[in-house]
Amino acid sequence: MPADVLMPQLSPTMTEGRFAKWVKKEGDAVNVGDIIAEIETDKATMEVEATEDGTLAKLYAEAGKDVAVGAPIAVIVEEGEELPEGYEPTSREAPKDEPKAEKKAEPKKEDAKKEEPKAEKKAEAPKAAPAPAPVAATASSNGIKASPLAKRLAAEWGIPLSNIQGTGPHGRIVKEDVDSARERGVRKVPMNGTMPAMGGNSGFGGAPALEASLTPHSKMREVIASRLVEAKQSVPHFYLTVDVMMDEALKAREALNAMAPVDAEGKPAYKLSVNDMIVKASALALRKHPDANASWTDEGLQKYGSVDVSVAVSIEGGLITPILKNVENRSMVELSGEMKQLAGLARAGKLQPEQYQGGTFSVSNLGMFGIKHFDAIINPPQSCILACGTAEKRAVVGDNGELKAANVMTLTLSVDHRVVDGALGAEVLTSIKQHLENPITLVV
Repeated sequence: MPADVLMPQLSPTMTEGRFAKWVKKEGDAVNVGDIIAEIETDKATMEVEATEDGTLAKLYAEAGKDVAVGAPIAVIVEEGEELPEGYEPTSREAPKDEPKAEKKAEPKKEDAKKEEPKAEKKAEAPKAAPAPAPVAATASSNGIKASPLAKRLAAEWGIPLSNIQGTGPHGRIVKEDVDSARERGVRKVPMNGTMPAMGGNSGFGGAPALEASLTPHSKMREVIASRLVEAKQSVPHFYLTVDVMMDEALKAREALNAMAPVDAEGKPAYKLSVNDMIVKASALALRKHPDANASWTDEGLQKYGSVDVSVAVSIEGGLITPILKNVENRSMVELSGEMKQLAGLARAGKLQPEQYQGGTFSVSNLGMFGIKHFDAIINPPQSCILACGTAEKRAVVGDNGELKAANVMTLTLSVDHRVVDGALGAEVLTSIKQHLENPITLVV
């Protein structure tokens, strides 16, 4: 009996996913658990597994297309079984069943029938939307073998396929070839589809002149934009800023790293960062002031039983916030090792939903870019996010009035005023400052 494979809901906020590629093809034998496809969600690229043993009889999804959650993407038949002629997966009706709330409000069946064509028109509209994007693809795909995903990525980055050396079967261009070309700095195709002439006057120092281009939004960028607009418009932000004397913290970090055991190759077991100390200090501050470790809900104030810190990680095309859980009760060495592992998975697009969903507090650190100060946007439903600048040498006035140099870092706490008032926010930020200026409290 045929078994339909449906588009899975890989995160609570996911309503559709962008189909990246098929790992298997029609006619391939599959077993339960075999990876058959890859889906690009708002957070990462996820794998889809076969749900039955048998043969992939029919593939419905196309690479680069958005597919609604619950819609069929393939059908599997038992070994030796033929797919019935004209077979239509019963779950294909799933997307139409979603707006049940609207049907309750409809007084007559005739009205529902009249609205069906409108839904079809809305579904057709996105087909026309990407019209401006194919400039690079049409300019570079004539007679060139490339996977659908490679073509889409090349179009998004404006890289002509003719400028890419394929390493796939029979010289076929695959995703890795496009990524490699992008890293090498292969020039984009300008909007008129022609390559710019190079010369001494093409830009400062002989660099190529700027080129106009249009890159379609990725699923991740669309979701980031939507959530940030919603957060900034619906959450009443206010900001608290403090300067932290980091000399003692930097000395403690150096001493702790020097104590790390090394393996046979001389590699230390751990290497603590300033960010590890900030994450730990934040968790200890929230343990002391648990009213700030909370979220606003319509039903009431939701307080959390542990401090789970979301740490912003920059990835290609956006950012993601892997979560360190129960931070207040764990050592910095343990937290540092897990954070490095999560950051690696995030940049590889391999984070699982449970590794980035949730969190009670966020830390965003731009100090490694030399940024002195910035205001971060709260990540709902959390009520606070800490923005961290660089630790830099500044002239400060000592206790006896003398002028001296010190390493100073500026921290800014963005706060949801519905949950945290000014005094409580100030207490949380002051507590973070105290822990960083007295780093022994981070390890006892």
